[in-house]
Amino acid sequence: METKHVVITGAGSGLGASLALKYSEMGYHVTLLGRTYSKLRYVADKMKSDSVSAYTLDVSSAEEVDRVFSEIKEESGQIDILVNNAGVGVFDDAEKITSDSVDQMIDINLKGTIFCTQAVLTEMKERNEGTIIQVISTAGLEGKASESVYCASKFGARGFTESIVKELADTDIHVLAAYMGGMKTSFWDDIYSKEEIQHLMDPDDVADIILANVKARKNLTVPEIVIKNHLT
Repeated sequence: METKHVVITGAGSGLGASLALKYSEMGYHVTLLGRTYSKLRYVADKMKSDSVSAYTLDVSSAEEVDRVFSEIKEESGQIDILVNNAGVGVFDDAEKITSDSVDQMIDINLKGTIFCTQAVLTEMKERNEGTIIQVISTAGLEGKASESVYCASKFGARGFTESIVKELADTDIHVLAAYMGGMKTSFWDDIYSKEEIQHLMDPDDVADIILANVKARKNLTVPEIVIKNHLT
């Protein structure tokens, strides 16, 4: 049986790394994407299988996304599953968020999701199969104090995702939007104290929930899931 291929952005830590390790255990060829190669290599070295690839990628660059995804397909074959997990957050009162931070969040959280999705959609449509997992955050469901631009970027990712779900309604391509609260990852290192981070969700638990809901089942599909920390 042909080995299935999953591509994960933001795979160097947190939820991306958890999903990568779990997909590897399931026998997939895993392609890790991220900005720091050493982090990707660390995740790859934790895998028991050597069926893994790693590429550095700036998801906010359409040209770089096109180039890297072309290399991935040439070297590892068709992409069966795309996990759009890369994200960044800068939190402060709305008027204090710098233009550079605005650009960074819109470019990575929104444009990166769009560019990477575009990179797989054409071939998935041609095969009439494939899965796209959009890791969006509960910030895409409701506005939050000190997270105005972060929420704006995630609301945009939600709108894009809901629209492609409608575009793909008559196909066998599955799109899952995952809206989760805070997890115990380095994302919060400069925002929460170590004590506060301990009360957040474990990314391994969130990964398990995503995998359970994205599994192909007869006569049903799960378009979105909401995973909240029990304290929120």
